[in-house]
Amino acid sequence: MRIAVYIPLLLSLVAPLAARPLAERCEPRLATWLLTASALVLGTASTISLGLLAVTGLIRIPQLAALGHWSAHSAQHDDPAQLSVALIAGLLLGAAVLTAARMLWRRARTLAAAALDAACMPTPDGTVVVDDEAPDAYALPGLPGRIVVSTGMLRTLDETEHTILLAHERAHLTAHHYAFVALAQLGACANPLLRPFATAVAYTIERWADENAVRATGDRRRVARTVGKAALAAHQVPALARAAGAAVGILGVRGLRSRRGPLASAGPVPRRVAALLAPPLGRHPALPAATATALAAAMLASAEAAHDLHVLLESVGAW
Repeated sequence: MRIAVYIPLLLSLVAPLAARPLAERCEPRLATWLLTASALVLGTASTISLGLLAVTGLIRIPQLAALGHWSAHSAQHDDPAQLSVALIAGLLLGAAVLTAARMLWRRARTLAAAALDAACMPTPDGTVVVDDEAPDAYALPGLPGRIVVSTGMLRTLDETEHTILLAHERAHLTAHHYAFVALAQLGACANPLLRPFATAVAYTIERWADENAVRATGDRRRVARTVGKAALAAHQVPALARAAGAAVGILGVRGLRSRRGPLASAGPVPRRVAALLAPPLGRHPALPAATATALAAAMLASAEAAHDLHVLLESVGAW
């Protein structure tokens, strides 16, 4: 436990550096799965590590040790973690649990509201046109979901671009992209070091939908032009009010925007356009293999640390 319990925490510090390379070099659908799994597994493993460290501090308190029939004196001698480390872990664990619970509650309310809005939009083909001059288009999750397009957006695009737009938004619904965003954000709430994974997922789901639009039309340049044209039109009007994470669309997930700068550090839309103008990404087996190895190491380390704590608790049992 002296080493294993810290491995998930160390991986949480290092692994987010690979979030952007994964998003840029991996096929978008595979990248989305890998990034979401990374956020969830590392978020869970690091939370478990904090819990295990916190327990090593609790069993040093005689009153609490007595509840489990442990010897506080033996625990102080055999405990693998310093008391200060255990106390800090306990504080971080409390913050992680509260933040994750708050996020789950807010997301549940947001998705419920989105499903209610979708149910109140009767349409034969799942597409709803709203009378609004502001250019916007997004997929609203529900049972079933809806594709919502403003009249301003329809006037901005031509007929071929309408097809591209609908193919993009339909991909968000059929692949349940809002769920990937929510799960990645949950991992980031449990461990703020994992926020790059959540940001990367918000990008890769758009790339995933872009590639679906390419398959529907067969024209990468036309899809790139549509994405840029829609973003430029939306940039010229005030930001639209809709809940972050509930609705995803061709303009991206609201609330998760990258800083402006050159293309190397550009926001999501310029990067998406550049990716569409480039040849499709090939398979890179090394990236999934490295990701799987890191996640397996985090899970095995958590299991080993939990087993070691169990052995410790047995060894400090009061006789």
